[in-house]
Amino acid sequence: MVAIMIFALIVAAVYATWTVILKSSQVGRAAAARVQRQRIAVRTLEDSLTCIQSVQTSMQYYYFAVTNGDQPSLSFVSRVPDVFPRNGKFGDFNLRRLTFSVEADANHVKNLVLRQNPILMDMDQDEQTTPLILARDVKSFDTSCWDTKTLSWDDEWDSSNSIPPMVRITLTLNGGTDNGSSSSAFTITREIAMPSETMPVMAQMGVPGNNIPNAPPLTTPPVQK
Repeated sequence: MVAIMIFALIVAAVYATWTVILKSSQVGRAAAARVQRQRIAVRTLEDSLTCIQSVQTSMQYYYFAVTNGDQPSLSFVSRVPDVFPRNGKFGDFNLRRLTFSVEADANHVKNLVLRQNPILMDMDQDEQTTPLILARDVKSFDTSCWDTKTLSWDDEWDSSNSIPPMVRITLTLNGGTDNGSSSSAFTITREIAMPSETMPVMAQMGVPGNNIPNAPPLTTPPVQK
């Protein structure tokens, strides 16, 4: 009887230790997956912002929009790289409007989602109803633009005919895990410099001499025979 009791105590101790290890492993994998998902979301934002496009003569299509607060969003036109989410769906239409927004799902959990549509085309119904989820259980998503006049970060961008020279993205996920436990929130911040500026009107209208009043006509150099 004594031997059986000792054996039972050993089995109980081993089972308790194994349970603790299993739960710890599950929490660790969930946390690692959450962090990796967040980094992928931030990388997608970086890739799209570094390929941003803007043209002054077509600002109704190329506008840059930032919204912070309870329903944050970021929308702009980008010539996305060959490796980008849902490229297979849009084929050769790599010049697309990208809209990042935070929306609640059926379980009232806020997620960072991405919707895309080729420029000059309306967004299809499938993209509208089933956007790509970049990050789940989002606590906050903030976008700030560098203002060259005040030399400071601004939560709004009112210049409708240009894009900011630099954008700062801050994404914070809640600490919840799939098994109901919780940990501290995780935040990633990136400051992204725009590699290009808005294409001015004159750059699209051909040779400037053709648009200047009283300018001398352009001549074609003679062909040497």
